[in-house]
Amino acid sequence: MKIILLLSLFIVFYTFAGYGILLYFIIKLKRMVRGPKKPIAEDLSILPTCTLVVAAYNEEFFIKEKIANSLLLNYPAGKLKIVFITDGSSDSTPEIIAGYPQIQLLHQPQRAGKIAAVHRAMEFVDTDAVVFTDANTFLNKDALIKICRHYADPTVGAVAGEKRVHFDENADASAAGEGFYWKYESALKKWDSELYSVVGAAGELFSVRRSLYLPVQPDTVLDDFMISMLIAEKGYRIVYEPEAYATETASENVSEELKRKIRIAAGGIQSILRLKSLFNPFPYPILSFQYISHRVLRWTITPFLLILSFVLNIALASEPGAAGWQLLLFAQVLFYLLAFLGYIMEKKQLRVKILFIPYYFCVMNYAVLAGIIRYFTTTQSAVWEKAQRKQ
Repeated sequence: MKIILLLSLFIVFYTFAGYGILLYFIIKLKRMVRGPKKPIAEDLSILPTCTLVVAAYNEEFFIKEKIANSLLLNYPAGKLKIVFITDGSSDSTPEIIAGYPQIQLLHQPQRAGKIAAVHRAMEFVDTDAVVFTDANTFLNKDALIKICRHYADPTVGAVAGEKRVHFDENADASAAGEGFYWKYESALKKWDSELYSVVGAAGELFSVRRSLYLPVQPDTVLDDFMISMLIAEKGYRIVYEPEAYATETASENVSEELKRKIRIAAGGIQSILRLKSLFNPFPYPILSFQYISHRVLRWTITPFLLILSFVLNIALASEPGAAGWQLLLFAQVLFYLLAFLGYIMEKKQLRVKILFIPYYFCVMNYAVLAGIIRYFTTTQSAVWEKAQRKQ
C-alpha cells in the first residue's frame, strides 16, 4: 500500500507540476549546450499565401467585433483571404457577415457541427497556409505574420498560437482558475515547442500547411487537437508562437466551465484511442514522451490516482506509529477542505483568490472522470451546446 500510495502521488505530481519542472531544466540545459536561440526571420516578401477561416454559429453578439478585428490584421496585400462559415446559424450572423464584401461567406441552413463546417470551408481554401480561429476570440494585429513566418522552415507542419483569458480583479473562480490554467499551459507549450513539438493546438488560434490538412472523422470532438496531431504523426513539428494570441472572456461561471471541461475530457479519451501510434516511441521518441506526459496522464489515470491515494492514505494513517502518513493525510484533507470552501465561497459570490486554485483543480479532475464516463456510456456528438462566455 505504501508503494502504491507514493507512486500514485508521484504520478499526480508529475502530471500537473513535475513534467513542467523537468521541461524547464531540460530547456535550460539545451540552451547552455546550443547557445542563444536564433531569432526567427520576418521577411514579409516570403510569407506564404494564407486563408483565415472562422467558423461561427449564432454569434450575432460578437460577430461585428470579430469582423472588424479580422479586417485590421496585418498581412501582405494580395496574400490573405478571409472565409467565414455559418452553417446552421439561425440568428442574424450570416446577414451581418454578408454586408462585408471583403469576406467570403459560406452558409447553409443545415447544422452538422463545427468540424463538418470546417471541412466544407477547406474545399474553398487554395492558399499555402490556413489559420483557424473562433468567432468569439480577438487576435493581435500581427498574429498572422507571426504565425506564417514559421513556414519558411520545412519541418514545421502546424503552428499553435497563444490563448489568453481576459478577467479583471473581481474575477470569480471560473475566470481566475481558467486564466491561471492557460498561463501555465502557455509556459508548457513554449517549452514543448523548444524541446521538439507542441502536443496539439487549441481551436482559438492555430494554423496548418494546407497540403498537410487531413479531414478528421465527422464525430471528432477535439477537432483542433486531432487535426494538428495527425500532422505531428507524419513527422512534422507543431511550433508555438506566443506573439500570436487570441483573447477571449472566461466561461460565464463554473457550471459553464465544467460543461466545457467534461466535453474536452470525453474528446481526450476519443483522441487517445485514435492516436494509438503515438504510444510507440521508436518513430518519434520525444513526441511520444511529450504526448504521454502532457496529455495522456492528465486525461486518463490521474483523477483515479487522486481517489486511490486518499483511500490508501486513510488506511495507512490508522496504523500505530504512522505519524508521517497522518501528516500526509492532514495535507490532503486540508487541500480538499480548501477546495470545498472555494465551492461555498463561489456559491455565495465571495472572491477569495487563494481558494481558486484548489477548487479549479478539483473541478478539472472531476470533469475528467465525468468525461470518461460520458464517452463510454453515451454517444458524444460533435454538435454541442457551447459554454456561455462572460459578456
